Amino acid sequence: MQLRTIALRASASLLTTLTLAFALAAAHAQNYPTRPVRIIVPLAAGGGIDTVTRGLAQKLSDVFGQTFVVDNRPGAGSQVALEILSAAPPDGNTLMMLSATTVVHPILYKSRFDIVRDFTPISQVTSQGYVLVIHPKIPAKTVAEFVQYLKANPGKLNYGSSGIGSLIHMSGELFQIATGTKMIHVPFKGMGAAYTDLVAGRIESGFPTIISSIPHIQAGRLRALAVTPPERVSALPDTPTFAQAGVKGVVVVNWYGLIAPAKTPAAIVNRLAAETAKAMNSPDMEKRLAAEGSEPVGGTPQQFAAHLKSEHALWTRVIKTAGIKGE
Repeated sequence: MQLRTIALRASASLLTTLTLAFALAAAHAQNYPTRPVRIIVPLAAGGGIDTVTRGLAQKLSDVFGQTFVVDNRPGAGSQVALEILSAAPPDGNTLMMLSATTVVHPILYKSRFDIVRDFTPISQVTSQGYVLVIHPKIPAKTVAEFVQYLKANPGKLNYGSSGIGSLIHMSGELFQIATGTKMIHVPFKGMGAAYTDLVAGRIESGFPTIISSIPHIQAGRLRALAVTPPERVSALPDTPTFAQAGVKGVVVVNWYGLIAPAKTPAAIVNRLAAETAKAMNSPDMEKRLAAEGSEPVGGTPQQFAAHLKSEHALWTRVIKTAGIKGE
C-alpha cells in the first residue's frame, strides 16, 4: 500500500510538472516574439527569394508587433546561412528562408547538415515551375518527337542551366533519367547568360523558369514543349505537363520555405506557420508573387516536413543515378 501511495504521488507530481511545462510553453508562444526576429536569406539582396522574404517580413511585423528583419548571408551554397541558423537558440527569434536548391546542395557537396534532420520546418511559402524549351532549329514540336530526336542523336545536344546543382540542372537530369536519353549539361553563371546561347542556337535546350521564358516563347525564339508542375499553368495554357505529354515522373517545382533551429517549440512554429499562410495568400502578396512567376502556398509544418523529405529523397536518387559531382 505504501509503495502504491508513493507511486501515485510520483505520478501526480509528474503530471503537475508536465501541465506546468505545457502552460509555460503556451504562454511563451502567446507572448512571442518579445524582441525583433531575424530571417536569414542565403543569397544577396535583390533576387526573388530576397524580395519574397522582405514582403513576408513586413506582413509578420504588422501582425506580431515586432520587427522581422531580413539578414542576407550569401555564400558556400547556403552553408553560411545554415551555420548561423544551427547555432541560434531555438526560441523562434532566428529563422531562415530557403529554396529547393538548399536541399540539393548538402547532397551534392560535403556538408554536415541534413535539412530534414537538423532543422524545424515551419511552412512552404511559394512554388514556381519550369518549362522545357528548345531552339526552333530542332525538328520537334512535342516532347515525344524531342525524345525520339535525342535517342537518334545521343550525347550530341546540349542543355543549359544556371549552374551545377540548380533546379534547372536537376530538371534536365530527371528528364534524361525518365526518358532514357543523353544530353550534355552546360552550366552558366545564371540563366541570363544561358538564354543568350540558347536563343542564338549555340545550345539546343533548357529548363528555365516559366516567367522568364515567356517573352522568348511568344516571340518564337524558343519553343515550349512541356511544363514541370503537376498541372498546366495559366501563363502557358497550351503547353502540357510532362505527364500529359507522355513522360511520367518529371515533376519539378522550385519553392521557398521557412525553417527554424531544431527543437524550436511547436507552439511558436504553429503560430508562425498560420500567420505565414495568411500573409502569403493576401491579395497584395499574391500580386507580388505573380510578378515573380510564383504562387503562394502557406502550408502547415507537417506538410512542409513531408515535402522536404520527398525532395531530399528525389534529388538524392537523381544525383546518384546521374553520377553528378559537385565542382
